[in-house]
Amino acid sequence: MCNASLIKIMFFLLLLTQVGCSNLLPRTKAITESPWQEYEAAKASFDSIAVGKTTVEDLQKMGFDIKSSPNIRVLNYLDIAAMLQGLPAKDIDPGLQACLRAREDCRAYVFEPKRNYSKRVGNFWLDILNFKRKTHETGWRFKALIVFVNHHVAYKLSSGEPKIDQMTDQVNPLGPLQAPADMITKALF
Repeated sequence: MCNASLIKIMFFLLLLTQVGCSNLLPRTKAITESPWQEYEAAKASFDSIAVGKTTVEDLQKMGFDIKSSPNIRVLNYLDIAAMLQGLPAKDIDPGLQACLRAREDCRAYVFEPKRNYSKRVGNFWLDILNFKRKTHETGWRFKALIVFVNHHVAYKLSSGEPKIDQMTDQVNPLGPLQAPADMITKALF
């Protein structure tokens, strides 16, 4: 029985040397499904929206489908009013003013397509023993606010991150004992 355990351990160590330890580190992929593979494509579709002309049906053809897009947020005129709170009326865009006047005939949609990839890199043993973890995150995020009054776009606004390339370096001096120490600290405070 002891020989079988020793053989399993040796096989595991041999596997580690053949595969490469860094390939055993965790990887994550977070994608909000959308018709766009890249930030630039999402931005180009957004830029083709014409205020006062684009309809809900047109928007669907451009990839912004209010019925089937995942993770879409639907806002009403009260949500828009809350976002504009504190702004002088003269500084509010005419499309947003029309939305507030239209009340129930105003709807806004927030689309947030993204592609994020996260991969742990570095020393396998330091990572697995929780001494040092390096994570490399890449991808893009796009956010579009589209406001409709009746059935035409009254206002549009976009933001986002065209190129995410971030390295996170986490150091735990206590290694595997760090998590219990963090739990005790959180419990006390």
